Amino acid sequence: MRLKFAFFLLFTLCLFHPEVNAQTTERPRPTEWSNLVYGGRFMDRFLPMPDLGALTRDTWGADNVLPRDINNGIENRKWSFWGGNIKLGEDGKYHFYVCGWLESSPKGHATWPQSTVFHAVCDNSFGPFLVKDTIGKGHNPEVFKLSDGRYVIYVIGGYYIADGTNGPWTYGKFEFLNRDRRLIEGNSNFTFAQREDGSYLMICRGGGQWFSQTGLSAYNQVTGTRIGSDKKITPLRAYPQRPGNFEDPVVWRDNVQYNLIVNDWLGRIAVYERSKDGVNWKVESGEAYLPGVSKHEDGTVEGWWKYERLKIFQDKFGRAIQGNFAVIDVEKKFDKASDIHSSKNIGIPLTAGRLLTITDKKPITSGTKSIRVKIAAEPGFNPQTDIDLNSLQFGEPEAVNYGKGGKVLKTEKSEADLVVTFDAVGNNFPEDEFAAKMLGKTSSGKLLFGYARLPGVNFIEPILSPLLPVITANDYGFNIKVEVQNFGQVASKTAKLKIFFTKNDKEVEVAAGKVPGLKPYEKTTVDLKCGKLFDKGVEYIFKVIVNPGDKQPVVLHGKITPVK
Repeated sequence: MRLKFAFFLLFTLCLFHPEVNAQTTERPRPTEWSNLVYGGRFMDRFLPMPDLGALTRDTWGADNVLPRDINNGIENRKWSFWGGNIKLGEDGKYHFYVCGWLESSPKGHATWPQSTVFHAVCDNSFGPFLVKDTIGKGHNPEVFKLSDGRYVIYVIGGYYIADGTNGPWTYGKFEFLNRDRRLIEGNSNFTFAQREDGSYLMICRGGGQWFSQTGLSAYNQVTGTRIGSDKKITPLRAYPQRPGNFEDPVVWRDNVQYNLIVNDWLGRIAVYERSKDGVNWKVESGEAYLPGVSKHEDGTVEGWWKYERLKIFQDKFGRAIQGNFAVIDVEKKFDKASDIHSSKNIGIPLTAGRLLTITDKKPITSGTKSIRVKIAAEPGFNPQTDIDLNSLQFGEPEAVNYGKGGKVLKTEKSEADLVVTFDAVGNNFPEDEFAAKMLGKTSSGKLLFGYARLPGVNFIEPILSPLLPVITANDYGFNIKVEVQNFGQVASKTAKLKIFFTKNDKEVEVAAGKVPGLKPYEKTTVDLKCGKLFDKGVEYIFKVIVNPGDKQPVVLHGKITPVK
């Protein structure tokens, strides 16, 4: 065991030093991360892999992944498997839609663009999954279910659709409307989350945010923009605003909020974020995952070289209860045809967040003295006996992640549930926060956590999104038309609209008007006029601002030449 641990330390060192491995770089961690308590990082939620069979060395792979459980996930000697995700079918079986290529392919791992999508099945979510049939060509699949019961498997460049988990599958292509917004780092590696009304949020590889009313209808980009001191217009990605080679997003919605994990593949720092609407995101401290999360109860670590294409398996409440990774035993370029190296997909269980409800109806302020929280009983969890009450802390998520937050003042039984009153003196929820976090341990010393929606917060709101103005000349100046659409799930109220352009490094207001109330997915065109402000043949930077008044304004920048 000591030799194996020493090897893993050396393996991890290689990952973080670019002079050893050119495919990685060292990302300095914020110094405050060293003060995170257990459970403060998303990574703390990964549990030991289940024992599905004896660990063995009689299989392919470098020493760092031996011995291992070949029954976990999907693997065999013929195929190199990669990304995919799992759905529980109406037949009670677990259906895994995963891509792969022949391990004997002349280009080795570089064969991935010619991937095949497989349909594999198992009686449990961890494996071993066995291929049942082949769906078609495609890479990086993600399956989701439409409101009408049909299943869609996204692949790069298109999708497959069927009436049920077993097919038959028909190929099609999505329609994408970038809506005057620049595509971010290519329109690929999509991830999807169904909203309350059955519509879909999609996050693309570069962090752009898109909405489709049905999941099959056109996907509309709503990503905002900003302009820097260099006058460069950049999209506001759904990723941390810091350096990083971000890709592999995975998004899901649970009973409280939207969740997003994105991987800095070069820096090996995956990041966890939360959102109430899928547009505005809050980043939590700490790593979401790192190499080495695939471990067993006896301490054995499957030291995979790369962990990519994370997908989440959810329970009936939307909670993340399992993560699936595409993994490879060596650097990709060393995986050659018919050698001992290959890739597979593994499943790792996750600690599920507890079901929490703040019973107070009034918004929590700096003057709030206490907060009552109901912790729901569930099969296998009795909150009245299974909690170490002295370990609990509750409050603003980042404060709780660092060991702060309110302690327990008292408890009371409510049928099978437990109502806990927490001290709220000194709590400080930021204006843009929408949830509180509980963190502690079970009575057996295991991780216990959960999120609860804050009272007084509207989780479903209008999402107004403008296009750039269409400008035409008239006898007195210019006519201006601006299209605005509501991608929210509820109707909007009247909002203010302003248009500016930059001339000689000064921002000049062009016109202002009002956007009428819009039903969900409804759009309108606002007609405005201005004088002779624009010179012939000059390209200007325009800014469109839609201000609903009760929430953050939406801003879109773009370059327009009004007079050709």
